[in-house]
Amino acid sequence: MNDSLKTLLVIAFLIVIVWNLGAGLYYLLVDRGQTKRTVNALTRRIAVSVALIVLVAIGIYSGWIKPHGVGG
Repeated sequence: MNDSLKTLLVIAFLIVIVWNLGAGLYYLLVDRGQTKRTVNALTRRIAVSVALIVLVAIGIYSGWIKPHGVGG
C-alpha cells in the first residue's frame, strides 16, 4: 500500500471522528436531551476511533506500517 494512501486513510478516519464529535455537540445543543441523536453520534465516534486504533495495530503487526520516532 502506498504511503500517501495510508496517510489519506488515517486523515479520513480523523475527519469522520471530528465530524461525529461536532454532530454530537450540535445535537446536544439543538435537541436538549429529547432524542438519542447525541448518544448515537458519540457512539459512532467511539466506534470509528476504535476501528482506527485496530487498523493501525494490524498494520504495524503485519508490517504495512513501520512505526518511527518523532521526526524520523
